[in-house]
Amino acid sequence: MSNNYTILITDYAWSSIEPERQILSDVGADVIVAESGDEDELISLVSNVDGILTCWKPVRECVISTASKCQIIARYGIGLDNIDVEAATKNGIIVTNVPAYCVDEVSDHAMALLLACARNIPIFNSTVKSNIWDQNIGQQMNRLRDKTLGIVGFGHIGRAIIPKAMAFGLKVKVYSPRTTQELIGKHGAEKVSFEELLKESDFITIHAPLTSETQHMFSDDEFKAMKTTAYLINTARGGIIDTSALIAALQTGEIAGAGIDVLETEPPQQDDPLLHLENVIITPHAAFISEESIMELQMTTAKCVAQVLAGQLPDSVVNPTVLERPNLRAKSVLH
Repeated sequence: MSNNYTILITDYAWSSIEPERQILSDVGADVIVAESGDEDELISLVSNVDGILTCWKPVRECVISTASKCQIIARYGIGLDNIDVEAATKNGIIVTNVPAYCVDEVSDHAMALLLACARNIPIFNSTVKSNIWDQNIGQQMNRLRDKTLGIVGFGHIGRAIIPKAMAFGLKVKVYSPRTTQELIGKHGAEKVSFEELLKESDFITIHAPLTSETQHMFSDDEFKAMKTTAYLINTARGGIIDTSALIAALQTGEIAGAGIDVLETEPPQQDDPLLHLENVIITPHAAFISEESIMELQMTTAKCVAQVLAGQLPDSVVNPTVLERPNLRAKSVLH
């Protein structure tokens, strides 16, 4: 098959893009990869591309408006905060994601951070390796059974963590304003208000997207409302937590600690106070990673692009109103 399409990959976090190349070559598409993924470079590359695959690099209105042939922007992952979905919709471009991606990995990672916080694992490991044998170093430890886990968000990952938490004897409360108590109850949890979740939780784990509603959802007032013995876990998006407020809460003991996989600025600066606090565990945005999840991500994202180029409706369309627009570029998907 002669290759009639060009697909741009803005960035990726794995060693090879051969799965994408193979899937896209089957529908006559060549792949080009940005060197830096910076906005100026993307603008220089997108004028003749038929699709964009993006991991973390921002795909904003200025890039989208220049991509005059682009039919689809496909996100490697679940969250869409790096894509201007509104601009894509206005320009008749389908946007897709992988909604069921890394559910096992992220829910496992959140539980791992919770357990590491609760059992002082990092500080015990560090001090023993420094020839200090002392069981009383670190935060006070309490039994997990009958403690309360508060979950913010009730998507695939938020739901997946419930049975894992309950296996340790944790009681589970959920804040998800658009989800019914009936549905949450079917999963063995209780729906509560945000205020109640802050007040009653011994651990809080965040599994919500970053939106205008959730930006800095956790700031000074929220930390003051939490138990001083509570831990905050975040494997969602760094911007959901006000970093300055978190640092202050950790330094003053407003909360006991935090386990975070995502930061507002990644990677952090060397002088970031978070890096020097003993009551915070930080991992490098790695919750999504496993050999199985990465391969699944590459193939599923590329498949969405291939479907559009082949005139098919992709498996996941996050902006379905685009299908009703007269300027829809992938018109063949409607036939």
